[in-house]
Amino acid sequence: MAELLLFQLYGPLASWGEPAVGEYRPSATHPGKSQIAGLLGAALGLTRDREEELAALAGGYGLAVRIDAEGELLRDYHTTQVPPARRGRTFTTRAEELAVDDLYTILSQRDYRVEAAWTCVLWATASAPYPLADLAEALRRPRFTLYLGRKSCPPALPLRPELIDSATLKDAFAGYPLDDRLGWLKRPERHRYFWEEPLPDGLASGFTAQEKLWVVPRRDRPGSRRRWQFATRDEHHAMA
Repeated sequence: MAELLLFQLYGPLASWGEPAVGEYRPSATHPGKSQIAGLLGAALGLTRDREEELAALAGGYGLAVRIDAEGELLRDYHTTQVPPARRGRTFTTRAEELAVDDLYTILSQRDYRVEAAWTCVLWATASAPYPLADLAEALRRPRFTLYLGRKSCPPALPLRPELIDSATLKDAFAGYPLDDRLGWLKRPERHRYFWEEPLPDGLASGFTAQEKLWVVPRRDRPGSRRRWQFATRDEHHAMA
């Protein structure tokens, strides 16, 4: 048995960034390591410049995700004005950015998931900076506003964090049903699951050989926030 923290994510819009080249900004079907680390950091009140602490959040916990509702894909043609990067100059608000004289425009196409929902599972590793109970309390009463990938995508329901003990990820997910308020969502006949290994002592995936699909590398482990650099980790996939 292992201690696990489960919580839900739902919003009218969500965007889980993938590696982007040029003007196209794709979204994954489910949140990854960097987005969950950012979510936890916001809940705990960590600002983006505290890279070491945010990296500790990413490295200190294992992650598994179940897609409860896939939603629909929405692509937005996006324009935004930004100031040029200057050494030694940091903008703390959007108003400060817009006050600069030499703004330039960035054009992009950005993908969003519409009316989708996910259940996430966390477990602590030996390097975890906080007990799971502290993370659960932070998710109940976050210090900063939480977002589902982008600032335009706040959650529409409380995250409903819950601590449980379980021998398998599959049993843990089964013991955390979809929120009653989301019963109207279009749900798949079989759920897709994603997790990383190694799993802690006392915890197995619980999925049969027939349910396991493949292992895919995903570049979502936070590196440098300033340079937008991410490292690769392996993500296990199953359908049940």
